[in-house]
Amino acid sequence: MAVVYSSCVPVHLVSHPVAQDALITLRDARTPPSEFRRAARRVSTLVVAEALRDLPTTQQSVQTPLERSEGLAIAGDVVVVPVLRAGLGMLDTALDLVPTARVGHLGLQRDETTAIASRYYAHLPEGIHDSYVLLVDPMLATGGSAAASLDLLVAAGARKLHLACIVAAPEGIAEVESRHPGVHIYTPAIDRALNARKFILPGLGDFGDRLYGTV
Repeated sequence: MAVVYSSCVPVHLVSHPVAQDALITLRDARTPPSEFRRAARRVSTLVVAEALRDLPTTQQSVQTPLERSEGLAIAGDVVVVPVLRAGLGMLDTALDLVPTARVGHLGLQRDETTAIASRYYAHLPEGIHDSYVLLVDPMLATGGSAAASLDLLVAAGARKLHLACIVAAPEGIAEVESRHPGVHIYTPAIDRALNARKFILPGLGDFGDRLYGTV
């Protein structure tokens, strides 16, 4: 279950104990890549599931082995967009939850001196005007990459936008709120601040490097 962080900022804190347990494993500098990937999948399952809580549904009737049964099925189109490369660590979880989802990819690289994100790749599905679009980016630090990604999605026609991340900084939240105030953010942790190099404190280091063992 998520709780609203602020009535002014659409940020939902995913406080589930399993998410918090996975998060402390991700934070631990001693966690090897294999366990880091497993913990990332665990926490992503809960964060993404919460971000998909408001998916539209439709009533359906099916035949069980014994009788007819009524139930709900997801209605409409879902598009999941990971921010490369770290966002790929959350993609499989999203596809496990919604196997019919379409996938887009956005590549943004942050300048280590200016912390400004520049695009190097973008490939999005066609016709996302009425889709439920979920952007997945594990680390919301300055918010530059997330806001730039949301800019691209809006330009492509997306209107129903949500952002799922694993750790967020207040600065990143403020940036997204400033540029895309209607986008809901889902995260299990809002950390203290950014350091001089724009890394989240206490954070968990470089997510992509730790995920793929390229530290």
